[in-house]
Amino acid sequence: MRLCARIALPVTLFAVGLFAVAAPAADLSRKEKAEGFVSLLNGKDLTGWVGATKGYVVEDGKLVCPKRGGGNLYTKNEYGDFIFRFEFKLTSGANNGLGIRAPLKGDAAYVGMEIQILDTGYKGRLQPYQYHGSIYGVVAAKRGFLKPTGEWNSQEIIAKGNQIKVVLNGTTIVDADIKKASTPKTIDGRPHPGLKRKKGHIGFLGHGSRVEFRNIRIKDLSK
Repeated sequence: MRLCARIALPVTLFAVGLFAVAAPAADLSRKEKAEGFVSLLNGKDLTGWVGATKGYVVEDGKLVCPKRGGGNLYTKNEYGDFIFRFEFKLTSGANNGLGIRAPLKGDAAYVGMEIQILDTGYKGRLQPYQYHGSIYGVVAAKRGFLKPTGEWNSQEIIAKGNQIKVVLNGTTIVDADIKKASTPKTIDGRPHPGLKRKKGHIGFLGHGSRVEFRNIRIKDLSK
């Protein structure tokens, strides 16, 4: 009898906790709603996304790039100036990316811009502009601010004209004028015509390793 009485309350609390976990992961805070943020993932399917829709799945309210999945999954809408926020969880050696102001075709790192999403345990030799948070081929990010592999990280990308800012877990790791950063040439020495684009799609650029995303939201500053 005493055992049953002790179980009753925890079961109720567990049910409440379970409900909270099962709720859509892209819910906005009241403050974000008031500021004009909108969710980009409905927690059920890939409505509002185009491109490599077969390379990603929605699991428990999260957007997941499965192992051996990936490709370029883009927002249906285009954005110019914006604040983009999301959380991500990496697996060991995981490699992904965030394309911004990108067209639907072509390598986003050049025809748009690619913000690196890369685990610290990635196997391979890297240039400074290839580490996590860097604007690929253009600006190297500060290192050492990723959480241990398997933990959730939060990231914010702020794009205002030529100024691109990347904030990882509360620390600014990139704050650069891309026009100045590419003059007289980019640090990888390659053409990056996408740096001149005023707007484009935002997308996850998977490379065959599992990465989970949640709380994907945006504030369009162009409106």
